[in-house]
Amino acid sequence: MDDSRARPHGGDGQFVRSLTTAQREAEAARLRTKGWTYQRIADELGYGHRADAYNAAQAALKATVREAGEELRTLELERLDRLEAAANEVLEREHITVSHGKVVSLDDGVPLPDDGPVLQAIDRLLKIQERRSRLLGLDAPVKRDIALTDERAAAIEALVEELGE
Repeated sequence: MDDSRARPHGGDGQFVRSLTTAQREAEAARLRTKGWTYQRIADELGYGHRADAYNAAQAALKATVREAGEELRTLELERLDRLEAAANEVLEREHITVSHGKVVSLDDGVPLPDDGPVLQAIDRLLKIQERRSRLLGLDAPVKRDIALTDERAAAIEALVEELGE
């Protein structure tokens, strides 16, 4: 195997995915989509075994899905940022109570504050924060107690036996 096809490693000895490796994996995936066998791909791209060609094609597919997912996650986070900024503007704005088209004032003539829009903005900000937490996986998993009925336990046991056969 020549140096251009050697798997690069970092200082810790771990495999590091280089641009050359990524391009080679992408070519393996492209050839596979054209119906090539993994052995033919291995021969064409200089992999030692057809399993190496398989692994390369799979790595390219996983990277493509991961990259698309990261782009979508970034786009969603930007949208949430814009929504949060708009909700914060409502939160910071002064709101006065209006009834039948007229400003409601206190006895001293000072307009009565309206807390409704502020509370709604707070609720909206909490929803945005919840969505961001779910998107980023920040929430701790919820533990659940699952009780098995005798009927379900028997069904699971039957499936295990069936799989064992």
